[in-house]
Amino acid sequence: MELFPAIDLYEGKAVRLYKGDYNNMTVYSENPIEIARDFVECGAKNIHIVDLEGARDGTTPNLPIVEQIARETPLFTEIGGGIRSLDTVRTYIEAGVDRVILGTAAVTDRDFLLAALDRYGDKIAVGVDIKDGYVAIKGWLEKSRYTCFDFCQQMQDIGVRTIICTDISKDGAMQGTNVELYRQLNGQFHIAFTASGGVSGLEDIVALRDMGMSAAIIGKAYYIGAIDLREALEVAK
Repeated sequence: MELFPAIDLYEGKAVRLYKGDYNNMTVYSENPIEIARDFVECGAKNIHIVDLEGARDGTTPNLPIVEQIARETPLFTEIGGGIRSLDTVRTYIEAGVDRVILGTAAVTDRDFLLAALDRYGDKIAVGVDIKDGYVAIKGWLEKSRYTCFDFCQQMQDIGVRTIICTDISKDGAMQGTNVELYRQLNGQFHIAFTASGGVSGLEDIVALRDMGMSAAIIGKAYYIGAIDLREALEVAK
């Protein structure tokens, strides 16, 4: 199983939200590139980046930081947050990003998703953020009309290969990840799922690894020292 330590960007800083609440934000670093370099020092091969301002506003205010991480580290870099046009996808790809995650736009603009898949193939992933069983959009501020499982079926049918699935109720709460949700998804679909939200200890990584998850994201647990990244990377293997 691959591990993706995460950096959430807001106003050029590495931050974390509690359950997606922009009013409940903790700043962990004024220098995200140093965090990314620490990931490399710990042995990480991947990084998951979210532009929180982008997720809320559909903009790319943290592009320079994303490009610096992509260019100056050997990490496989994926980025999500407010990517709602082919121009934005192209901007990130040209900046050196390896994979672009479409969230709100994958739900609200199917033509755009299909065009992105056609042009960029496996460089496109879909973020499926779950709130009360439904797919949430617009920085987790609204619920769509799609259930998690219906939407994942649609994504599989149109050829999406990678889904980053977040249980919002678990995100940043340090109460463990939603193992049962990921077990159901893994059993029902032929998609590479990345588990996101609530990975709080090595036992979560073991459980996700043993059920055959493709990847998992570590966020708050890294920042508060609940998980040693070096140890987590070894366990994931």
